[in-house]
Amino acid sequence: MNKIILSSFTLLFLVFGSFIPNNKNHIKDKPTIEFTEFTLKNGLHVILHEDHSVPLVAVSVLYHVGSKNEEPNRTGFAHFFEHLLFEGSKNIKRGEFDDYIENAGGANNANTTYDRTFYYEIMPSNQLELALWLESERMLHARVDSAGIETQRQVVKEERRQRIDNRPYGSILEETMKRVYTKHPYKSSVIGSMEHLDAAEEKDYKNFYEKYYVPNNAVVSIAGDIDVETAKELVAKYFASIPKGKKVIQPNVLEPLQTGEVRDTVYDNIQLPAVVQAFKVPARGNEDYYATKMLFTLLSEGESSRLSKSVKDEQQKAVFVGAFPLDLEQNPSVALAFGIASMGVEPLELEAAMNQEYENVKEELIGERELQKLKNQFEANFYTQNSTIAGIAETLADNHVYGGDANLINTEIEKYMEVTREDIQTVAKKYLVKENRVTLYYLPKK
Repeated sequence: MNKIILSSFTLLFLVFGSFIPNNKNHIKDKPTIEFTEFTLKNGLHVILHEDHSVPLVAVSVLYHVGSKNEEPNRTGFAHFFEHLLFEGSKNIKRGEFDDYIENAGGANNANTTYDRTFYYEIMPSNQLELALWLESERMLHARVDSAGIETQRQVVKEERRQRIDNRPYGSILEETMKRVYTKHPYKSSVIGSMEHLDAAEEKDYKNFYEKYYVPNNAVVSIAGDIDVETAKELVAKYFASIPKGKKVIQPNVLEPLQTGEVRDTVYDNIQLPAVVQAFKVPARGNEDYYATKMLFTLLSEGESSRLSKSVKDEQQKAVFVGAFPLDLEQNPSVALAFGIASMGVEPLELEAAMNQEYENVKEELIGERELQKLKNQFEANFYTQNSTIAGIAETLADNHVYGGDANLINTEIEKYMEVTREDIQTVAKKYLVKENRVTLYYLPKK
């Protein structure tokens, strides 16, 4: 749910580089990402990475609040605040937040997921203080008033129309998640419902802001052309006086064990049928997580992946087929597989072809060469994510929140390198089973 288009976000990552490793194929030779971290008295955790390769600095703030933290009758609040907190503050006039950044030669963005809301600025390094002031204003006294709420309510409703309601296959994730989960709040849409957006009142938004957008529920992560000691002083200057909020308790909902396949049909404004399959898998960092993630990369990453090569290219039963895990924080997480049928191909045929690829992975060990290719892909992704100051800032914050250890930025790749062919076969047999699956047929409306 990015504030601006994803391609711009990706372009920033590519342009504002940090380190480039000498040897991408040997993890043992990878450079260590050094960082300093500390916690202010108000509970704000701060992570600093110093890198003078480019005269830029990435300032990010991760709030540990996503759609899973919302009330069942007030969905979409975290995503709504992604927009609302650009409205300004007590000391920033309405609509001027972006102006400060653009006038300083910087760029900014934000995104919301099931588990977090993430804001960042990429600035010339001499504008570090400006970025910290802006983020402290957002945390301390943002404009949460009727004028901003009504403006952003219309913006978010229009975004929902464009991304979900009026886009072919746009509701796939929403329709799938509400069938995968029966109790856990992951069943709610990140963008929320029109009904809840209309029903919410100003007091509802103020309560949500005061509960979750507090220093003890946030991580400030800064990477780039900084002096660590100076950065510490500036962070203290702008954030230390912000009052600590009430302790935020993350939801602890036990999702009932699924004992049989869930099947359903969704009718959409589409021309070609689609098959959607959702498997419950381990949450981020849990046992089997790394092998499961490699399994779904094997199935779908690139044109030579199992699903693409067989179902799309050889059998020509799909014009598109893919799979990906959502990397959710709490158990169980979800991995999706979906295919759009070729003209004249029935959904049942496409489903059978996809299922056969799962059976192949369960029945036979993947080849050594295929495993090495997988490890090369993860290694490349590791370096891509951590070859930019923006990527480093985000990874440090994510690792602290989800893994409890920011240093996973240096060590987590080793967990992928330890995965064996047998591990991948084991998780395929464990999770790619009918009893662990939700299957949806997306069919054209009459």
